[in-house]
Amino acid sequence: MREKILSIIEKNSRIGINELAVMLGEDELAVANEIAAMEEEGVICGYHTLIDWEKTNIETVSALIEVTVTLQRGQGFDNIAERIYQYPEVNSVYLISGGYDLLVNLEGKSLKEVSSFVSNKLSTLDSVLSTATHFVLKKYKDHGTILGKKRIDEREKFVL
Repeated sequence: MREKILSIIEKNSRIGINELAVMLGEDELAVANEIAAMEEEGVICGYHTLIDWEKTNIETVSALIEVTVTLQRGQGFDNIAERIYQYPEVNSVYLISGGYDLLVNLEGKSLKEVSSFVSNKLSTLDSVLSTATHFVLKKYKDHGTILGKKRIDEREKFVL
């Protein structure tokens, strides 16, 4: 039941317990208890709303920052990753294989604000050797959801 609950609520975190129970063919109380247990265990870490910011009047700039670090003896990547994810501008931090170590996703109000964060905060951390900033120009799909879908006119054509 756990995997089924997770796959459903990952796509729609607003689904009601009653609807979820019907979909799973389970008792509402059993589903509610399973969700509460997963929240307590940290399996479910939070619930988020995906927003297409291009459809609002609110200006935001997203960037992906490649970060190369030098490891401190016996500390691994966890300490530097923790220092980076503590900044409120940072949405996510990933340990990545390849030509750099960490991938940082962050948002700001302008290109200047994001650039300032990278040069004044991120690049100045002791363990950071280098950064490369990539600004997101347009999002087509985010967290499995297609953004900016073109509306298809489903009305039947009528010819006179």
